[in-house]
Amino acid sequence: MEFVPEQGKRVNGDSSTLILPALSIGNVGQLAVDLLVASTRAERIGYLDTPYVLPCVGNDAYGPVPNGELALPLEAYDSSANAMTLIQQRSPVVKGRMIEFAKKLADYVAASGKKHVVVLSSLDFGRWQRVDMSSGLQTLYLSSTNSDGTDDYCEQLGWKKLQEYKPTQKAWKYLSALAEGNAIPESILPFEGELEEEEYYYPSLPFAALFSCLKAKGLKVTCLFCYCSEGDNIPDAFHLAEATCKLLDLSPSNFQGWRRTKIKP
Repeated sequence: MEFVPEQGKRVNGDSSTLILPALSIGNVGQLAVDLLVASTRAERIGYLDTPYVLPCVGNDAYGPVPNGELALPLEAYDSSANAMTLIQQRSPVVKGRMIEFAKKLADYVAASGKKHVVVLSSLDFGRWQRVDMSSGLQTLYLSSTNSDGTDDYCEQLGWKKLQEYKPTQKAWKYLSALAEGNAIPESILPFEGELEEEEYYYPSLPFAALFSCLKAKGLKVTCLFCYCSEGDNIPDAFHLAEATCKLLDLSPSNFQGWRRTKIKP
């Protein structure tokens, strides 16, 4: 994976935090990143070139009037005022290449000196086992801080750990071995057809590959989730963006046009 800088731009070495989406239902992670980029007035500093993401091109993603500035599949933005870098992914990973993509991305992130990676993703509401809407939209998390995926700070914020993350389960062990590049013991090799079973559903999602590969590089990783369905997912995007601000102790009230930001479909 190669970083190609914009002419006259460079990566800010002081930005130790990286925010990126994991492609998921309703594209909520991508919408949340768009919201953060637009609201913080983050500057595009370049793009990432990889054969593992499908090529695409579009018009300017943020200007009120399209001005012909092209948007590409993997773009990097920098918000120096908030000491964070954002990566936006606008097209899916080539089928069957998610692990390779996550490994190459983790290599790049580790080499760029990032310390904390925040992955934003939505989850299918139809698979929510313990539905509790008493307090509105809920934020769930998964952290590399502890081996069981918990994080004291996230718990203090009132968030719940993703219960489907079970590191001692065969499916998660298999993914971890793939991420670390270790020889896979026969005891955790999936049988024919086993990858279609329920146990492998969450470990097969893009966030799981990103989490496992970034964690394997020794990086601190926090995944933030909300359950949703396909449809108008703008409220879900605001929810994840606001959760990101809480996690990083940022104040949305200082952002440009927060809550008035227009998110293009």
